[in-house]
Amino acid sequence: MRVFWENCTTTRGSIMPVSPATLFEHRPAELEVILTEPEHGFRWFEHDYPYELARWNHHPEFEIHLIRQGSGKLVAGDYIGAFSAGHVALIGPDLPHDWIGDLAPGEYLHGRDVVLQFDGAALLALRTTLPELGELQALFEQARRGLEFTGATATHAARLMEAIGNAHGLQRLTLFLQLLDTLKNAPPSQAKTLASPCYAPTLDARSAERINKALDYLMRELTGDVRLSDIARQLDMSEPGFSRFFKRNTGHGFIDLMRKFRVQRACRLLLHSQMSVADICFEVGYANLSNFNRHFRIEMHQTPSEYRRQAALQLFTPVAHHPPPYSSAP
Repeated sequence: MRVFWENCTTTRGSIMPVSPATLFEHRPAELEVILTEPEHGFRWFEHDYPYELARWNHHPEFEIHLIRQGSGKLVAGDYIGAFSAGHVALIGPDLPHDWIGDLAPGEYLHGRDVVLQFDGAALLALRTTLPELGELQALFEQARRGLEFTGATATHAARLMEAIGNAHGLQRLTLFLQLLDTLKNAPPSQAKTLASPCYAPTLDARSAERINKALDYLMRELTGDVRLSDIARQLDMSEPGFSRFFKRNTGHGFIDLMRKFRVQRACRLLLHSQMSVADICFEVGYANLSNFNRHFRIEMHQTPSEYRRQAALQLFTPVAHHPPPYSSAP
C-alpha cells in the first residue's frame, strides 16, 4: 500500500487553526504516475477489484470515480465513509484516496470501478478562448477536499461515465463536458464535501512506508488477533510512539480504524448471511459479544439486531423500480 496524508483535524474532532496557504504546500514524496493518451484529452478506464493499482494513492490530476458493484469504505484524506453500487465521487489533485472493498474470502468483482482522470489546470487554461469553462472553477476548488454525489446527480453522472467508455472523438469530449456540467450543477443536498478544511498531506517517504506497512498489517490480520505491539515492533517503534505517529499522520487511531473496518464487515454479514450475531462477532475478530455490541452501536448508532431488522424491512418494503445508477437504461 502507498498512502500520503497528515491530519490537522478529524471529521468528528475539533479544528485546529492553520493557515490556508499551508494546505497543499508540501507535495508527498511519491506519486501515482498517470500516463497521458495522445489521442485523448482525458483518461477513462475500468478495472476489477482487487486490483494492484487500487491502493492508497494520490496524483495531480482530478479523478471522477464510479463504483458499479460491491460495498466498502472510501478513505479520502482524513475522511472515512461507506460506499456502495452507484457511488460517484470527484477527487481533487493530490488528495490521497482509496476505495477499500468489503469482500468475502476469495471474492473478486469484475469491472467494479470506472475511473476518469483529467488535468483541471489545463482545462481552465482554455478560458482565454472558451470563457464558458470558467464556470468549472468553483467545482474544482470544492473538489480539492473531495466530493461525493448522491441522488439524481449520481444517477445521471454514472450513466454519462458509462457512455464515455463507448464514445469516440467529439462525442467523447461532449459527454465529458456534460459530465462536468452535471457535477457543477449538483444541488447542495446531493454533493457532500469529504476531507476536513485544514487537511494537508505532507508525509515523507519513510513515514509513508511506515503507514503503509501498518495498514497492510491491519487488513491482513483484521479478523484475527490484531496487536499494537506486533506492528510497533515491526516498525521498530514503541507502542506509544507508534500510536502518536499513526494518529498524527492519518487523523485516526490505529485501533479505532480497526473497529471501523470490523463493523463494516459485520454489516455485510448481517445483511447477506443467516449467521447469528454471536457468530458474526467472532467471525469479524472480536473476542467477546459485549465489546462487539458496544463498538457496533458507536459506529452504526443501533445494535446489530436492530440493524439487521431494519435492513430486512427496507428490503421487503415495495418501492417504485428505478434502474441502478450505472445502467444503460434511458
